[in-house]
Amino acid sequence: MRGSERASLELIGLLLHSLEVVFSANTGFSMSIYDVTSRSIYLRWSKFSGASSYRVTATAVNTVGHSLLAHFSDVTLKSTLTSLIPNTVYAIQAEAIDKNGIILAETQTMQSTAPDIPVIDQAYSKLSNSITVEWRAVPGATSYLLSAQDGDSCIETVVTKSPGTVMGLEPATCYRITIRSVNAGGKSRPSPSRKTTTVLSAPILSVSSPSYDSIAVSWKAVYMAVGFSVSLMRSDGLGRMLKQNTTNTSFIFSNLDPGTLYTIKAYAWNANGLPGDDFTYNQRTIPCAPGNISTEEDEHGNLLVSWSRVNFGHYYVVFVKSDDGLEVYCNTSHTQCHFQSDCGFTYFISVFAYNKAGQSPLGDVFNYTTAPCCPSNFRAVLVSSDTVEVSWSPVRGAEMYETKAASWRGTVLCNDTATACTLSALRCDTRYNVTVYSFSEARGSNTSCASKYVATAPCSPEIKNISKEALSVISVHWQSNNEEATYIVTARGETGLWHCTSSGNSCTLINLPCGSAFSVSVIARSPAGQSLPSYSVPLETAPCCPNDLTLTQVTQSVTNISWSIGMGAQTYATTLESPKGQAKCRTLKNYCLLGCITCGTNYTVSLKAISETGLTSYCTYQGYSSSACCPSGVKLYRLGNNGIRVYWRASEETISYITDLCGSKGNFTCTPSSGVSYCDITEIPCGDVYTVVVSPATDKRLKLTFCPKKIYSVTCSGSSVGMGKNTQYIHFNSHVHRSMLPLYKTKLQIIYT
Repeated sequence: MRGSERASLELIGLLLHSLEVVFSANTGFSMSIYDVTSRSIYLRWSKFSGASSYRVTATAVNTVGHSLLAHFSDVTLKSTLTSLIPNTVYAIQAEAIDKNGIILAETQTMQSTAPDIPVIDQAYSKLSNSITVEWRAVPGATSYLLSAQDGDSCIETVVTKSPGTVMGLEPATCYRITIRSVNAGGKSRPSPSRKTTTVLSAPILSVSSPSYDSIAVSWKAVYMAVGFSVSLMRSDGLGRMLKQNTTNTSFIFSNLDPGTLYTIKAYAWNANGLPGDDFTYNQRTIPCAPGNISTEEDEHGNLLVSWSRVNFGHYYVVFVKSDDGLEVYCNTSHTQCHFQSDCGFTYFISVFAYNKAGQSPLGDVFNYTTAPCCPSNFRAVLVSSDTVEVSWSPVRGAEMYETKAASWRGTVLCNDTATACTLSALRCDTRYNVTVYSFSEARGSNTSCASKYVATAPCSPEIKNISKEALSVISVHWQSNNEEATYIVTARGETGLWHCTSSGNSCTLINLPCGSAFSVSVIARSPAGQSLPSYSVPLETAPCCPNDLTLTQVTQSVTNISWSIGMGAQTYATTLESPKGQAKCRTLKNYCLLGCITCGTNYTVSLKAISETGLTSYCTYQGYSSSACCPSGVKLYRLGNNGIRVYWRASEETISYITDLCGSKGNFTCTPSSGVSYCDITEIPCGDVYTVVVSPATDKRLKLTFCPKKIYSVTCSGSSVGMGKNTQYIHFNSHVHRSMLPLYKTKLQIIYT
């Protein structure tokens, strides 16, 4: 067959193949191709009603005499046409036949087989991630499908001709390699496999120049490697190549030229001696490590690192690592760098010089410790007028703390490793500037710490004197030695507390109870606090005046005076005073007899209540009038058989008197009018002894019991009954007429008891 005819048939086959399913006209009977290989076509058809069998015919379009016929029962709806010619177009016809052999329906399609199976000539790996495959070309193949399978993983790639390379593989791994030919009809079966192992991966080099004449090369172990080859030569081609085979993972090339760019190449080999991928790296050798490194804090929070310039050094990198692990760096072409620094840290500083060759060797590592941090927000508490307790939180870098309290009067210091300090022996009523400094052995004291002002409590007042302003009013005076303070005076006694407040130097306590003992003290207060109290001064109020005072006249010249007990009083002094004289009595008791009282006289009454310490209360009471004087010259005269007249001499004409006769046969009273000096008592039984008392009448018509009593015997006519010694009998003769009695006026003898 000529080439043009073959091309035409192939074109027809491709066009027919594009129609995978072809339907017969008006029958609904169809057929489809679902797989194609070099020598097989896989097809299926639809079931047709009434068909008892199916017949499939495949005829090669461009090959004479090559056809294939197959019969199937009515239960078989798919078939595989085998023993076909690779890369050949077939006309395929399916027929539905009834039980009588009559064709009920038919359908046709055109399909080309895939090219023939290729054969691998060789497969090899030059790179660790690929395998290259070589094969002979297959007629009719438009492309080839290469597969590399490792276990369950499979990597495929499509190439157009030999050789072909599968990429994306793992190094030092054995793969099963197959190849398929592909055309428009499909792809062939896989070729016989060929096992091929990828070469080793290249060692990844870490290259540095530790000194001006050496280059250090190191790498990690390579999988399946048993040895490594490392070579070095100048990049400009001058000099000779240095090569080293080793089983280690590092090597140092020495005696090199300083400041020179070198090319380093390395690869690994496996147990069969096959080299793997190589790795190339360019490295330049000298600069020297910078010297004369110095560190200082040129200002707060700024660390300055400087060094000397290095030959062949193009730029410098400074690494500063703090003791908490944080590292920062500075890249500069100058010879100094600034870093932000914090208090209380130790910084480790290293400086490297760089050029095109890389990093200089590590020089000296310096450390620098910043000043310890200042305690912030420290708390100062006034615990007494002369003591302040200062506390704070611990700060970084501090090994000791110094607390300083300064005033115009002096300075107080406290050093301790604890985070609290008690400043004692401070002056009262003084403003102190308190500062807490942190200290470390490496950097000394941080003198930039802030301070705060603390004022101590006022000084304790000193009571100078206490004066009595009135009966219940006391003034307390003290010495004021504080600039701004309010003073509170407290009087503490058994009956309670009394206070007064003043901003000056005196204060008055009022309504203090009499007869009480107090302890008086003064404190000073200010916004800073409260002073210690002053020394207490005892205070005693004057004793209380007795509430009740009673005077009772005992005799004409003696009066009994009594009173209730006055609180706080130990002794009493009473006085009755009149223009005619005075009577006094001093006693520890609450009563007293006052003699030398003048009868009928108005007296003023006063009493002094005196405490144990001599405090005196002067008490005045309502005036007292002594009773009128008892009459003198009391005489009795007989008035008839049963009447008596009592006569006396009055001390004053305006006084009224009361006459009392008391006997066993009866008691009799006679009250004449004022100014009358006698009194008549009639119907008095005779034959009895009477006690007769004539006494002045009081306002309440009370009888005084202290006037003299006189006893008289009144006999009946003819009676000779005697009354004893010093007794005169009153005898009325029967021949004396009653009308004559006033003429006789017989004077009767007074009988004294």
